[in-house]
Amino acid sequence: MTILAAALALIVGLSLGLLGGGGSILTVPIFKYALGFGAKESIGMGLAVVSATSAFGALRHWRGGNLDLRALLAFAPSAIVSTFIGTRIAHYVPGEVQLVLLGIVMLAAAWFMWRGTPTSLVAPAGGHHPAAIIGTGIGVGMLTGIVGVGGGFLIVPALVLLLGLDIKRAVGTSLGVIALNGASGFVGYLGQVSMDWPLIGLFTLCATIGVLIGAALVPKVPAQQLKRGFALFLVLIALYILYSR
Repeated sequence: MTILAAALALIVGLSLGLLGGGGSILTVPIFKYALGFGAKESIGMGLAVVSATSAFGALRHWRGGNLDLRALLAFAPSAIVSTFIGTRIAHYVPGEVQLVLLGIVMLAAAWFMWRGTPTSLVAPAGGHHPAAIIGTGIGVGMLTGIVGVGGGFLIVPALVLLLGLDIKRAVGTSLGVIALNGASGFVGYLGQVSMDWPLIGLFTLCATIGVLIGAALVPKVPAQQLKRGFALFLVLIALYILYSR
């Protein structure tokens, strides 16, 4: 199982490095269906991996000047709190229901990835929108806490439209939000489920290596075709989850 976990973690990291997001949504299906853990254990351990790999990516963006700390501080608090609340709610949600929700979220993420994020996306006039920022943070946090995904496909447009960030800074800041959300969710699952710590460490390490390799390959790979191929891959996994739950 160690070799399989390492190989699959590299795939997650490669997709993150090549696409700038999306790969972390694969962690729960990998832990559940490839490595044989229960639904709740897969979500808990997946959140640890999501948090660590997103933090690594956020650090790289910060060093490149593409992480807005003020936007992070505006968006993250409501998301962090609601993520933890989501993990408390998840305690009462059957694992099969969580997997169905995950499958639906994966279909939504595939649709967003197929469409792509328009580079022309700009914030409307009128400044920031605190109520919408808090509401979006709560929604994303609940999603993270209950099904274990980062929600970057929602966070990036929200940062552009509600806080006026450009796409590059929105992506970097989104990774920071996901890292904090993932950590909050992971803490929320501690004590609820058993954790395979050596496997979490190995998976995170290999995923991080995959991120570096993927980032180095970016100039050599056609991004739009890759995103659409990955979107189709997500659809197949989502349909499998919904069929085999």
